[in-house]
Amino acid sequence: MAAVKVRRRISGVRGFGSGARGNGANGLAPADRRAAQNQAGHRNGAGSARPPLRVGLFGIGLEAYWPQFRGLKERLLGYLEVVGARLKRDGVEVVNLGLIDSPSKALNAGHRFRQEDVDLIFLYVTTYALSSTVLPVVQRAKVPVIVLNLQPAAAIDYARFNQMGDRTAMTGEWLAHCSACPVPEIANVFNRARISFHQITGMLHDDPVCWKEVDAWIDAARVAHVMFHNRLGLMGHYYCGMLDIYSDLTQQCAVFGGHAEIIEVDELAAWRRQVTGREIKARVEEFHQLFDVQPDCLARELERAARTSVALDRLVQAHDLGSMAYYHMGTGNGENEDAISSIILGNSLLTARGIPVAGEYEVKNAQAMKIMDSFGAGGSFTEYYAMDFNDDVVLMGHDGPGHIAIAQGKTKVRPLRVYHGKVGRGLSVEMSVKHGPVTLLAVVQTVNGQLKLLVAEGESVPGSILEIGNTNSRYRFTIGARRFVNEWNIHGPAHHCAVGIGHLADKLDKLAALLGIECARVC
Repeated sequence: MAAVKVRRRISGVRGFGSGARGNGANGLAPADRRAAQNQAGHRNGAGSARPPLRVGLFGIGLEAYWPQFRGLKERLLGYLEVVGARLKRDGVEVVNLGLIDSPSKALNAGHRFRQEDVDLIFLYVTTYALSSTVLPVVQRAKVPVIVLNLQPAAAIDYARFNQMGDRTAMTGEWLAHCSACPVPEIANVFNRARISFHQITGMLHDDPVCWKEVDAWIDAARVAHVMFHNRLGLMGHYYCGMLDIYSDLTQQCAVFGGHAEIIEVDELAAWRRQVTGREIKARVEEFHQLFDVQPDCLARELERAARTSVALDRLVQAHDLGSMAYYHMGTGNGENEDAISSIILGNSLLTARGIPVAGEYEVKNAQAMKIMDSFGAGGSFTEYYAMDFNDDVVLMGHDGPGHIAIAQGKTKVRPLRVYHGKVGRGLSVEMSVKHGPVTLLAVVQTVNGQLKLLVAEGESVPGSILEIGNTNSRYRFTIGARRFVNEWNIHGPAHHCAVGIGHLADKLDKLAALLGIECARVC
């Protein structure tokens, strides 16, 4: 059976600054986030193209019904077209194989989905069908499957139905509404075949709850697709002694996919040598446009940060990076120390452009930040700062780069005489995450060597912060600050996590299901 493919042209979204463009979202208004998400479907890292997300769709029926019940097949095909239209969106190709109504067609459909390289399959149960018309499709395709048990109406019109008179026609009418009928059979066979599946039960029309869930699955699949094609840069080395942040790179690639590119700090220093005075001047002007640069910031420090920012863009472009984790002392090498101690503003610009950068070589958190940014929520590097028991909030933030696109107001740039616990001095950013709903995400390595997602939903609230030139915010949780801290800690995450705007626990749970890992939710 020929596939019907829906393709949409994707328009580019200009990010912050004039350098490399990443494959995440900017964490702004919903429309802006959606546009950036769409762009994310077609960029690998800084520049290269990747395949779009492909979503498979097929309906099921029973071939023996068609000669018995006039018009039933055409009616079910009409339902299937409604589903196909609802799946269409920018950045997604829909591969619709129509009604599969026999085992031979099922086998061909499985091969076709593999040939089309689909990432996710929606199985629309239109009426009763044999499980033998389902199993070969999903077995061969070997991708996650969502079972759509969608009835065409809230209820059958019993009075009209019982007045039809013709029992054959009545049976055909019933069959057009019996999508729930074969789902237990399908579930039984999937379980016995050890095939993971997920269900959405509802109505084809006038059911926003149902279609919101469909959208969430597609968003989760798109983020899994981004992560599989992401190139994670690793520059420098771990912060010595932070045992919690050490990561197994093979495990990261096995769960999320992607590629880890090891980069020398010397290369960044080499790129800095090639930056011209004109480029430095232009980047300093950009700093003044995007940041609230405080009066006590010295011109030479802004120029030093600008040189490094331009060099970072070139480094990211050269390695086609979609995210990065970094840390380096630079002691004993003046050029390297100069590069690392002037890196914060440039890394903040990269993060805002969808190339999240995690400090202290925190690989797990670079992954968490990339996930959040790919959902269009931002994803800023953070950790506990203190607790405010008077206001029942947790203060959280971090030194180094922040996701300035999700800041409350304009991000301040302040000079620091020392980077606490680190070598160097220079400029740093001070911001709070936009007030309103937020989600915290950590990628956790468990005691048995597995990865899992740890999630909490809360709210960024106004109030006093620590004006120390770091990112910092006040977060309130429905379970209270004390209980949140205890329950978050019990999962044994690293002391860093990513914070993004909006409530995303449902989508993150779906992402974990697609990746085959646990998602633990604190609140």
